[in-house]
Amino acid sequence: MDDTKTTRTTAFTRLGIGLAQGIAMFLLQKADESKAWPATQPMLYAPLLICALMVPMIPLAALSAMRRQALIAWSLIAAALAVILAIHAAWTGAGPERYGAGPLSPPLFIAVAALLFIAHHLVQPAEAVSKPVAPYEDYFDLVGTNAVRLFLSLAFTGAFWLLLFLAGALFKLIGVDAIQKLIGETAFAFPATGLMFAAAVHMAVQLTEARAGLVRGVRTVALVLLAWLLPLMVVIAGGFLASLPFTGLAPLWGTKAAAALLLSAAAALIILINAAYQDGVEPPHLILRWSARIASLLLIPIVVLTAYALWLRIDQYGLTPDRVLASTYLVVAAGFTVGYTLAALKPAPWMKPLEPTNLIMAAVSVLLLIALFTPIADPARLSVNSQVKRLETGKIAPDKFDFQFLRFDSGRYGRDGLARLKASSNTDIAERARKAQAQTAKDFRPLNAPEGGVIAVYPAGRTLPDSFRNQDWTKNDSGSVCGYAGMRCSALLLDVDGDGVEEVLLTNGAMLDVMSLANGEWRKVADVSTSCEGVDLDAALKAGTVRMGEPEARRDLMLGDQRLVLRPAAKGCGVATPSPR
Repeated sequence: MDDTKTTRTTAFTRLGIGLAQGIAMFLLQKADESKAWPATQPMLYAPLLICALMVPMIPLAALSAMRRQALIAWSLIAAALAVILAIHAAWTGAGPERYGAGPLSPPLFIAVAALLFIAHHLVQPAEAVSKPVAPYEDYFDLVGTNAVRLFLSLAFTGAFWLLLFLAGALFKLIGVDAIQKLIGETAFAFPATGLMFAAAVHMAVQLTEARAGLVRGVRTVALVLLAWLLPLMVVIAGGFLASLPFTGLAPLWGTKAAAALLLSAAAALIILINAAYQDGVEPPHLILRWSARIASLLLIPIVVLTAYALWLRIDQYGLTPDRVLASTYLVVAAGFTVGYTLAALKPAPWMKPLEPTNLIMAAVSVLLLIALFTPIADPARLSVNSQVKRLETGKIAPDKFDFQFLRFDSGRYGRDGLARLKASSNTDIAERARKAQAQTAKDFRPLNAPEGGVIAVYPAGRTLPDSFRNQDWTKNDSGSVCGYAGMRCSALLLDVDGDGVEEVLLTNGAMLDVMSLANGEWRKVADVSTSCEGVDLDAALKAGTVRMGEPEARRDLMLGDQRLVLRPAAKGCGVATPSPR
């Protein structure tokens, strides 16, 4: 009887939390929509929105698993962390024209969700055993179980809305549109979603507790299947590393995404190693055990290459937000590499040091997330300081410096950096900073520079037409792959339509746009995708192998012996298309 009463109380509490969350989200959304208080105060609205969206997930998940005092304390700590990150985001992004959720970037929501998810799965098992560190199996079991619960809850909520949309469509067939109007009202949508998600969580908790063995069995099967990809990944990574002495590093650096690709390979190895290890209670098949050891050792050269690639880019071009994030991922990968290497070299018990490594790196990941979204290691702050220093020390010329990054892409730190440059003793820097500060929107003014400004022009020695460089692109949405100043692109001058006048071919490496001049304006008239062709456009441009095909029913773009079909641009994007020959 007591168990039934407790279950009923827990269910009503969860439903109350879900309904309150939905109502709070509705009120915040309406304030944002109508530009009313508290949306007019970003420093207040941001933490309210983040807390309303994220923090209720903790009591929903742990209501029946943690003691009340501990759950309340942990929820308050989680709310405090979310508030700190949200206030910093609002402070850095807010401006006179920003209100409501405007200053908040999507990565903030992802970061807060990841931070709370990782931290919660460190806190709950430790609280359950009343010790700072719980047995590793408890962490593994809770993460797997909550992942299943989250999936089931989201699926249930999605099915609920699909049924509502179906009901609306069916009743509209007979002239009754009340249901469609109801589900289109945010006053219904937000509370209903919160309520149904909470109900789904409660049912998922009850199901997974009653069928714990079944859930573990499904999870084990899924991980075992995933683990058998580890030998394949070992062969791939080993073959890649073994090929480097013969190919050299130049092709790797030529991708301009070496660090990202290497970090992805390291992440894949780490995930698959854990799929093989699972909770460590029973060692897997011999092949998987040896694959895990080899994979752990392969992480060493991959992480070293990643560090070298990042160092080269940072040393040459300074910090950018992407490079700061990549450096953070590198720190995490390096920590896993150290721990997994020790685990691989330890003879017995099998890979046991992996367990403390995972727990330590989970805690490190929480700290790094906090650092990235506070002034400690804000990517915008570090990037602005790095780029401004490069400009002031003469490492980059003022005409190649991306002032628009400071004006539009780095928040308060960039605006402060721009104000600092306005007072520079270098009149050229000061004048360019003043012009950038006066801009109200990004423009597209390509420069003849491959870095920082950002178009390399081919054939070598040629320059872009003055009419192209001086066109006011803010009043002409070209839809180009190089739509903003600051993007690294390449351009080729080539007569595409055979009329004796050269077009400008712009490429970002994966896409190529044909820009043509007509009626005094440059417009996109055709494009081609090379992502599925395995084509290195930059290499082809540098080698001078790009040309038009021989006159036929249509002219295609030739990269050496490879033919790429030019597609006319969408209606409204251009004024002409390459004419058939």
